[in-house]
Amino acid sequence: MRTAYTADQIRAAELALMARLPPGELMQRAAAGLAVVCARMLGRVYGSRVLLLVGSGDNGGDALYAGVRLARRGARVEAILAGSKTHAEGLAAFLAAGGRVADTGTGAGADAIAGADLVIDGLVGIGGTGPLREPYAKLAREVVAPIVAVDVPSGVDASTGQVPGVAVEAQVTVTMGAYKTGLLVDPGAGYAGQVELVDIGLGPYLPDPDVAALTDADVDDLLPVPGVESDKYRRGVVGVAAGSDAYTGAAVLAVGGALRAGAGMVRYAGTAAPVAQVRAHWPEAVITELDRPSIEGVGRVQAWVLGPGLGTGEWAHELARQVLASDVPVLLDADALTLAARDRSLLRRGAPLLLTPHAGELARLLRTSRERVEAARLEHVRRAATELGATVLLKGSTTLVAEEDRPVRVNTTGTSWLAAGGTGDVLSGVAGALLAQGLSCYDAASCAAYLHGLAGRLSAPLVASDVAAAIPRVVKSLGRARG
Repeated sequence: MRTAYTADQIRAAELALMARLPPGELMQRAAAGLAVVCARMLGRVYGSRVLLLVGSGDNGGDALYAGVRLARRGARVEAILAGSKTHAEGLAAFLAAGGRVADTGTGAGADAIAGADLVIDGLVGIGGTGPLREPYAKLAREVVAPIVAVDVPSGVDASTGQVPGVAVEAQVTVTMGAYKTGLLVDPGAGYAGQVELVDIGLGPYLPDPDVAALTDADVDDLLPVPGVESDKYRRGVVGVAAGSDAYTGAAVLAVGGALRAGAGMVRYAGTAAPVAQVRAHWPEAVITELDRPSIEGVGRVQAWVLGPGLGTGEWAHELARQVLASDVPVLLDADALTLAARDRSLLRRGAPLLLTPHAGELARLLRTSRERVEAARLEHVRRAATELGATVLLKGSTTLVAEEDRPVRVNTTGTSWLAAGGTGDVLSGVAGALLAQGLSCYDAASCAAYLHGLAGRLSAPLVASDVAAAIPRVVKSLGRARG
């Protein structure tokens, strides 16, 4: 599992480690790792032109010492000293190694920017908050060469991923000691490029993580595998209440996601129009045609998926009320989230509850704006988990899964190809199947997002039904033999 930490957590770990090391040792470790990545990007170091953007903090020192190493290998290294102060020992070592300072007052700074093969961003470190100030913002806008950011791209909040103004857009971010939360959460993650972790010895001093990201091995371990005594009931029975006369496809896609994700049985409940479509597409589903909003005749299920394409009228509200009154886990998506935003009492239940909103739906649930949610996704998904008493999967450019008193899980497999109609219905079905098979809301949501992202990558360019069809191949690809 990949874990990430806030700036405060990292600083506390660094202080504990530095108390056991000779002065300057930690910076030398960071600079060594940074120089290795830069050399790999350059390919040929000798004769290349490298520009350092040096701020006032320790990451400016990291950049200077990395410049020392590159200069000793024959690179022409220049530095723009943009901060109100400069790391004195680092600057002395840089000049002694043949590095040069570009005098921005004579135009040499512009020439250095224009002629660089590689730029190292050491302007603002993990403690930076708020918009970049000048001259940092001007430098961030002017650089055209590939950029390697030190720890985090300048302008990205290391603890939240928020980007309140101009920020450096890095091709590679070399992060020291541990991943920072802002490198995994959008919008900051979109500025980080490829993230390279340099081990500087922080491991024993790190606390519980702020956020975490599952890997193939984690998901493979969590996914249920049928045993020799399994039957369709032991493998999980999921109920799907979705679709309407206007949105029959939502029912088809949610049922398909559930079936493809390994549910032993899917019981579908809906009105005549979506029933006809589900029956035509999925003869495996057990179908109950509803002439009134009641789940009495559906049969026993171990989890419910409620909402995709359901509608938001009185009929849908009553069906939602009955489903949420059950004693099994319930996943709310799409129209069910709109109903819950209007009537918060629907969310008051003793059994597990998983919400799967996009930013607009979460904004309605929290009575705020979509823009605020998108600008501070981590803050709002945590707030929702606490305020709504549920596990919350926030869909989007970075999918986040939040549960109170747990690290937020960040899904790293997403792709913009999944921005297509109906893919969220498939995700709901996949997560519902995992709930019915016994996973907690936290694990079911995390694994479903991971599988959904991989299926999207495998299927691109895609329509939603392609994603459902790819789920079994993705599960098999994770590594463990599944009989």
